[in-house]
Amino acid sequence: MIKVNRQILLAKRPESVPDESTFKMVEAQIPVPDENQVLVRTHYLSVDPYMRGRMKNIKSYAKPFQIGEPLTGDSIGEVILSKNPDFSVGEMVIGTFDWADYSLRDGSELRKINLDEAPITTHLHVTGMTGLTAYFGLLDIGKPRPGETVVVSGAAGAVGMVVGQIAKIKGCRVVGIAGSDEKLKYLKEELGFDDVLNYKKVHDIYQELERICPKGIDVYYDNVGGEITDATISLLNFYGRVPLCGQISMLNSENIENGPRLFTHIIRRSILLKGFIYSDYKDRFEEGRKALAQWIKEGKIKYKENIVEGLENAPDAFLGLFRGDNLGKQLVKIGE
Repeated sequence: MIKVNRQILLAKRPESVPDESTFKMVEAQIPVPDENQVLVRTHYLSVDPYMRGRMKNIKSYAKPFQIGEPLTGDSIGEVILSKNPDFSVGEMVIGTFDWADYSLRDGSELRKINLDEAPITTHLHVTGMTGLTAYFGLLDIGKPRPGETVVVSGAAGAVGMVVGQIAKIKGCRVVGIAGSDEKLKYLKEELGFDDVLNYKKVHDIYQELERICPKGIDVYYDNVGGEITDATISLLNFYGRVPLCGQISMLNSENIENGPRLFTHIIRRSILLKGFIYSDYKDRFEEGRKALAQWIKEGKIKYKENIVEGLENAPDAFLGLFRGDNLGKQLVKIGE
């Protein structure tokens, strides 16, 4: 058992792209649980693009991180001490923990992990937040039908690769957009995407999408925003659907860009755009988890993990999201 509690704090609010100076590691005493609290030792941290938005001091669906306090995120851990009758020492749980070796929680936000349901780390992606984001965004908003064309941006990320595979399960033709040939090879050869596009290597994204989507686009699952989204929306068919999931291309911008005015096009083709966050579907999480776990068991959904070792390397793992380092889910493993 580690004798101190290492924590990673938000040192300052980044003005554009975060760097190492955004974070600070400190050592503190291991906290002791009070009544109804549990002490959890972290095993895995999830690092996700949405955390960049929480570094800004603005009102959003999640409270901003506070300077001088630990960052937090979805994590898996082991109950070390418990004064909560609902949790026993040794149980594995998932919840929102500090970026730290140990966290105190009251149990209200913890969920016990069924180790027979799916591999433990998948509870932080395929059967967790990113998988549920893919599941509900595509099926509830995108409503894909057999034979339709589904385009996914950020397709090699933890959300995008699950979106594409669910679309294949539903009988669609799937096109993935990503930023490296290695990622495109994985999407096509391992995950069964029908076609792929490296946005970093094409001169005109619109023309290239038009070429590989000769029948137009029916569903666009948007993870990135920006130029890619402008081009894709312009190719949507009548009654196209756009689940608006993420805008990673603009997360480091202090001011929202004014892009091309697409609303006339959207009106003329009766296109649906809907923004959402996965917690909108919290009453249906169990439905999503069961379906995703079953698809994993059946081999219909495959996944890729990029696991970085050591709490001290969590900031760099997070920064790697914006460098495009990760193929699949970015995780940090802490301890043994």
